[in-house]
Amino acid sequence: MTAKEILAELKPLGSESYKRVMFNHGVKEPFFGVKISDLQKIQKRIKKDYQLALDLYETGNYDAMYLAGLIADDAWMTKKDLQRWVVKATHGGLASFTVAWVAAGSSHGWALALEWIESKKALTAEAGWATLRSLVSIKEDAELDLPELKRLLARVRKTIHQAPNDVRSQMNAFVIAAGSHVKPLTETALQIAEKIGPISIDMGNTSCRVPFAPDYIRKAKKRGAIGKKRKSAKC
Repeated sequence: MTAKEILAELKPLGSESYKRVMFNHGVKEPFFGVKISDLQKIQKRIKKDYQLALDLYETGNYDAMYLAGLIADDAWMTKKDLQRWVVKATHGGLASFTVAWVAAGSSHGWALALEWIESKKALTAEAGWATLRSLVSIKEDAELDLPELKRLLARVRKTIHQAPNDVRSQMNAFVIAAGSHVKPLTETALQIAEKIGPISIDMGNTSCRVPFAPDYIRKAKKRGAIGKKRKSAKC
């Protein structure tokens, strides 16, 4: 299939009611308002298609760009591809999910995450912390640089309250992920989360709430999920 054909398929799947929800979350035109569950049905049919993913992302349509991340063949993604995607991301949903998921599944995730978190562009920095969040959830502990992750956790403690709104959100998510998925870092992440305290994040015109990191890590402990890895960052 071509990107043009996919767009034609997506258009009638959109709804005005869901589009309003997406508007409240800050998504910008152009987009049709397609539910993620409908995008996942197309993903199930296509599975992976590297070139189609690139073409869909280039359309600039949010729904198509999100779908691009779901069908991207992460192993084929180049640094140039991922850099282009992060630059073209128009919303946190693309930066912190689509781009981060695919970057984490590629061979360039760690290097790009460390580069992106230094960016003065909020969406790029957000993508960087989200990529780190994704990496710790899917990579075995032996594959992770634990001393560097400890330094990054300490950095979050010192800088999170001064960071831009959505960057702050992904920093918080990184602390939760590190504490939940990396067993050697659980206590460190929990201590840092306690020192950070509650996070103030503007959720816009939505009912979303800010996760309190210590509670989330303790819940993972209670259900025996500490150290468990995910097969894929994508969902």
